[in-house]
Amino acid sequence: MRRITGEAQEETLIELHGVADPQTGDENGGNSVNSLSESTTLPGHTETKKLQQNTDTVFFRDGVRRVDFVLSYVDDKDGEKKQERRRAFEANLEKDGLELETEDKSDSKDQKTYFLKIHAPWKVLATYADVLKIKVPFKTSDVPHGQDVPLECLSHPFRLPEHVMRPEPDYFTYPFDKTKTDFFLINDKDTFFPPSTRNRIVYYILARCPYYKEGLKERDKTGIKRLLSNGTYTAAFPLHDCRYWKRARNAECESERFNLYQHWARFLIFYKEQPLNLIRKYYGEKIGIYFAWLGFYTEMLFFAAVMGVICFTYGLLSYDNNVSSKEICDANIGGSIVMCPLCDKKCPFWKLNSTCLSSWQSHLFDNEGTIFFAIFMGIWVTLFLEFWKRRQARLEYEWDLVDFEEEQQQLQIRPEFEIQCTSKRLNKISQEMEPYLPVTSKCARFCLSTATVIFWISLIVACIIGVIAYRLAVYAAFASIIKDPMRKIQLVGKFITPQLATSVTASCINFVIIMILNFFYERVAIWITDMEIPKTHLEYENRLTMKMFLFQFVNYYSSCFYVAFFKGKFVGSPGDYTYMFGPWSKLRNEECDPGGCLIELTTQLVIVMSGKQLWGNIQEALLPLIRNWWSSRKGRHHPENRYSRWEQDHALLNFTQLGLFYEYLEMVVQFGFITLFVASFPLAPLLALFNNILEIRVDAWKFTTQYKRPVASKARNIGAWQEILNAVAILSVVTNAFIMAFTSDMIPRMVFLYSYDEHKSMRGYVNNSLSVYNISHIPERNMPEERDDWFGNSTTTCRYRDYRYPPGHQKQYTHTMQFWHILAAKMAFIIIMEHVVFVVKFLVAWMIPDVPTGVKARFKRERYLIQEYLHNYEVERLKLQLSASFLTEPQSEMSLPTDKHETLSECL
Repeated sequence: MRRITGEAQEETLIELHGVADPQTGDENGGNSVNSLSESTTLPGHTETKKLQQNTDTVFFRDGVRRVDFVLSYVDDKDGEKKQERRRAFEANLEKDGLELETEDKSDSKDQKTYFLKIHAPWKVLATYADVLKIKVPFKTSDVPHGQDVPLECLSHPFRLPEHVMRPEPDYFTYPFDKTKTDFFLINDKDTFFPPSTRNRIVYYILARCPYYKEGLKERDKTGIKRLLSNGTYTAAFPLHDCRYWKRARNAECESERFNLYQHWARFLIFYKEQPLNLIRKYYGEKIGIYFAWLGFYTEMLFFAAVMGVICFTYGLLSYDNNVSSKEICDANIGGSIVMCPLCDKKCPFWKLNSTCLSSWQSHLFDNEGTIFFAIFMGIWVTLFLEFWKRRQARLEYEWDLVDFEEEQQQLQIRPEFEIQCTSKRLNKISQEMEPYLPVTSKCARFCLSTATVIFWISLIVACIIGVIAYRLAVYAAFASIIKDPMRKIQLVGKFITPQLATSVTASCINFVIIMILNFFYERVAIWITDMEIPKTHLEYENRLTMKMFLFQFVNYYSSCFYVAFFKGKFVGSPGDYTYMFGPWSKLRNEECDPGGCLIELTTQLVIVMSGKQLWGNIQEALLPLIRNWWSSRKGRHHPENRYSRWEQDHALLNFTQLGLFYEYLEMVVQFGFITLFVASFPLAPLLALFNNILEIRVDAWKFTTQYKRPVASKARNIGAWQEILNAVAILSVVTNAFIMAFTSDMIPRMVFLYSYDEHKSMRGYVNNSLSVYNISHIPERNMPEERDDWFGNSTTTCRYRDYRYPPGHQKQYTHTMQFWHILAAKMAFIIIMEHVVFVVKFLVAWMIPDVPTGVKARFKRERYLIQEYLHNYEVERLKLQLSASFLTEPQSEMSLPTDKHETLSECL
C-alpha cells in the first residue's frame, strides 16, 4: 500500500476517518489502526508503512506498548557520521532490552524530523528497578492518615477534590526485587510502574549507553547527553500523557496533565491548595518538593505581610504626630537653619526645610513600629525554617524518601564522572572497582575554580565601586541643578532632593549592571562546576548552588549593604571631609539626608527587588506567550488536528537539569531581600507574597503547557538551599540590628527623648542633632562657587549632621558626650536585640521537633509491619520449596506459580 504524505495525506485521512467505524475512533483513543490500513508490528526497531493513527496517543502502532521516551533527529550535511553513531547507539539500546519504533520524516509536519519511540518491556523495568532500588507497593496501608489541616470546615473553600489531592491510595512500599515479584502488588505488569518511573529508568539507560562499535572501548562516546550536544539527536524527552486542555480519549491513557491544568495551573484558582501528590506522581519527587516548599514559603509570607502592613499603617496613623518632620518643614525652624554644602564647589548652602517631603517619607518606614517589626521578622524566619522541616519530614515519609539519600549517593553517579575519570580504585564497601579523581587533579581544579570565583567577585565589587563613584560624581550636578534658584525647575526641586535623584538613578543603573552580570555569571558558574567533575548529581547541584548564590549574593545585595552600612558613616566634618580615593579625586563621601539614610535604603531595596521580580515574571510568562502567538501565526497551534503526541511535545520548550535550580535561586534571593533588609521596608513581604502567588501559577502553567515533560527524579529535600536559608536567617538578625542602630534614626531619637529633654518630648530634636560650623573656617576647596548669591554676608555659620562642639568651645569640632552616649546606646541595642532574637530562635527551634510525633509513630509502625510481612513471605516461600521437593509428580509450569501466589496472598 502506498504511503500518503503531505497535505494530500491529511485530506485522505479526513475522508477515511469519516467512513470508519466510530467505535474504533475516539472511543478507543485511536490506538488501533484503521481497518483500511495495513500495518505490521515487529519487536525491536521497526518501520512500517501506515496511515496516520490518532494523534493523541502515547502508544506504539500496535496500541499496546507504551512510548516511554522519544528521541528526534534530522538528516543534515554531516549525516553519515551521525547515522553511524545512531546505528551503534540504537543497537546497544536493543541489546539492553529496549524496544524501538521509528516514525519516518515524511509523517512529520516539517518533512525533516524522524522520531524514535522507545518502549521498556517488563524485563528491563524489573531489572533496573532492582538496580535502582525503586520502592513499589506490596500491601495497602492500614495506618490511618493524619489530618493535615485543622478546622476542616473553614479550610473547605481552599481544598481540592480528594481524587486530585490523593490520586492513589496509600501503600506499604519496599525496594523492588525481581526475584520476589510475587511479594508485590502486581495486578498488571504494563501499569505496575507508573510513567514517571518508566521514563526515569529509560533515561538512566540512555545516559549510560555507549555509541561506539562492538570491540571498541571509547569511553567518551557514551550517553545521550553527548549525542544531543554533538547534534546526533535534536531532542530526548518523555511524553506528556495527553492534551492539557482536554481529557484523554483513550481510557488506558491517564489524564493527569489535564487534571493538573484544571486544578493547579490556572490563575483563577490561586487561592486553592496545590495537588502535591499529583505533582509528585506526574513529575517526580524533586519537582514535587520544590512546589511544596514554594507553597509553604508563600503561606508563611502571609503572616509576615500582615505584620508589615500593620507596621506601615502605624507609620501612616502617626504621620501627624511626627514632631521632627514638623520642625523641619516649619519656616521659622527648618526655614531658618542654613546647612553646610554637601559637596565641593558645585553644592550651595541650603535650607533645612528643603528636605521636608523626604523627612515625611522617611517617617513612614522609620518609626517605633519598625523596631518591633525587625524583632518579629527575626522570630518569623525561625518559625518558617522549623515548620518547613516538619512539613518536609511528613513529605519524606509519605513519598518514601526517608532512605533515599544513601541510594542517591551510591547509585546515581554522573555519567560525565564515569567518562572523564579514567583512574580506578577499589571501593572498600562494595569491593568493586570504581572511577575516581586523583588528588593532584582535584587540587588543581579546585585552585582554578577558586581563582575564577575570586576574580568574578572582584569584578562585581569593582562594578559596585563604579556605581558609588557615579553617585559621588553626579550628586554635585543634581545639587547645582535642583537647588539653583536661577533655574526654572523649582517645582521639581520641591519634590526631588539631590539625594533622592542620585539614589534613584544609581539604583536603576545598578539594576541594569546586575542583569548584565547575571548573564555571564550563570555560564561561568556552570563552566567552573563542570570543570570540577563532581561525582554525583547531588554533589554537582550543591556545588553549583553555592557558587551561584555567592555570585548573586554579592551582585544583588552589595548596593544595599553600601547604603545601609557605609553611606554617611565616613563623611568627616566641614574642613576635614573624607574622600573616596583621596583628596585628589575630589569625590567626597556621601552624607545622609537629615532624616537619615533609611529612606535611601528603602528606595534601593524597592527598585532592585521590584525590578528583579518584574523582569523575572516577564521572562517566565510573557516570552512563552509571545512564542505561542508566533507559533499560532505559523499555523502550529492546532496540535489536536495536525500533530502526533511526540510532535506536540517536540515543539515545547526543554526543561533542563538546572531548571529547578534557577527557580530556587530566584526565591532564595527574594528571601534575602525580605529578611536581610526588611527593617527598611516593612512592605517587602507583601510584595513578595503577591509575586509568589503569581509565581506558583506561572510555574505550574509553564510545566503543564510550555515545557516538555521532565524526566522524573527523586530528591529527599531542597538540598543545599536549606543551609543557605539557615545562613541568611542568622545573618538577617545581625543586619536588621545594625540597620536599626546605624541606618535608622530611632536610637538618637530615643536617647534625646529619655536623656536630654526635660519635657520628655521630641521638640528641639532637630536643632539638637545638628552641629554648628563657622563658615569662615571652611577651606576654599570646599566653599561653593556662588555662595554670595544665596545669603550674602548675613550668615556666618552653617549646620551639619553630627554631634560636635560649636566654634569657640575649647573642644570645638570634637565629638560631644552625647555622641558617645548615642554610640553606646547603639551598641547596647545591637547586643540586646541579637541576644533576644537568638534566644527566642533557639528556644523555638528546641520546642518544635523537626519530625512530627505522628510521623515518627507511623514510620516505626510501617517499618515493623514491613519486617513482619517480609518475614512471613520468606517463611511461606521456604515451606513451598520444601513441600515441592517431596512431590512425586512434577507440577505443571502454570499451576505452581498460581498456587504459590494464592498461598502467599492468604499468608500476607
